[in-house]
Amino acid sequence: MEVGIVGKPNVGKSTLFRALSLKDAEIADFPFTTIKPNVGVGYVRTECSDISFGVECTPKNSFCIKGNRFVPVKLIDVAGLVPGAHEGKGLGNQFLDDLRRADVLIHVVDISGGTNAKGENTRGYDPVEDIRFLEDEIDYWFCGILERNWSKITSKVRHSSRDLIDELTLHLAGLGITESHVAGALKKADLDSGCSWAGNDLLDFAVELRKTSKPLLVAGNKIDLDEGNYERLREKYDIIPVCSEAELALRQAQASGVISYIPGDSGFSLLKKISDKQVKALDYIREKILGVYGSTGVQQCLNRAVFDLLGMIVVYPVENENRLADKEGNILPDALLLPKESSAIDLAYKIHSDIGDRFIGAIDCKTKMKVGRDHKLKNGDVIKIITGR
Repeated sequence: MEVGIVGKPNVGKSTLFRALSLKDAEIADFPFTTIKPNVGVGYVRTECSDISFGVECTPKNSFCIKGNRFVPVKLIDVAGLVPGAHEGKGLGNQFLDDLRRADVLIHVVDISGGTNAKGENTRGYDPVEDIRFLEDEIDYWFCGILERNWSKITSKVRHSSRDLIDELTLHLAGLGITESHVAGALKKADLDSGCSWAGNDLLDFAVELRKTSKPLLVAGNKIDLDEGNYERLREKYDIIPVCSEAELALRQAQASGVISYIPGDSGFSLLKKISDKQVKALDYIREKILGVYGSTGVQQCLNRAVFDLLGMIVVYPVENENRLADKEGNILPDALLLPKESSAIDLAYKIHSDIGDRFIGAIDCKTKMKVGRDHKLKNGDVIKIITGR
């Protein structure tokens, strides 16, 4: 699973990426700072199951802070898009190609209106234009791919008795698009599975395909500089108020031992004496951002993208159902992300293909009951997989 961080230049994408991953990414006040995508690891936050079991976990693939489990996800900070990218403007389709592996998109916009369509500093720009243009660029990108391959697709369907959904999936697989995405988009666009499409049918299908295969939420960045855009747009769009600079500052201060802070919290505590300048900066974050919006919004963006838009759950596989441990004695060592409606056999294959092949059953450690391959998993489940030789 990969989360794409997208948007036009100079809106704070790379700052948000750094805040989520604490990985160095070039940040500068001019367009096209990011030419090649930065790749890193962020962590979604969920309540750890050690709380419900009354144990203290010893994580291996993740980390836990005061009962909050942070589970890794892959992040891609894509270079800035500009209007007309699907036609080769800016750095062209290179940007769009970087998106093809992403499962969900966080669209960073300058909610303050301080950046124009080209990523240049300005005043009074309407951020709604950014929301629309990014959706349009992806729609026309998808549509262009369909148009270039449409005669080949329809020929196969008409003359080789091929199914349209299968053919579309085959030609779009490189974009991370699945059969279910195609079928869902056809249904939403109210198009039949024949080839008698006309007019804007291809574009209508591309729009629904983008919504289905690349779900998107908006990070209204620079919220501390906003003068009413967030309140004006929040009723129409799913926008999270964000200050990525504040989150980056808090995470760096926490990493250096200056403050105690859990990503996503509404507050922090000072741990050591600092300069007056640093105190002033932290007071600004506490009063103007955390006090007004309840968080910097950065952790909320990643959580919303993974848990709400992609519908993922967290499951803890263990080898000892009584101690909730692996063979080394680590308590709740691994936290794995799985789609909702995943079953016990899906978890087995997620752990390792050999575990899936040798699956004979599982134990739900909360109920102590043995369950079968089709047992549906819930968020926070602790499961032991039983295998044969």
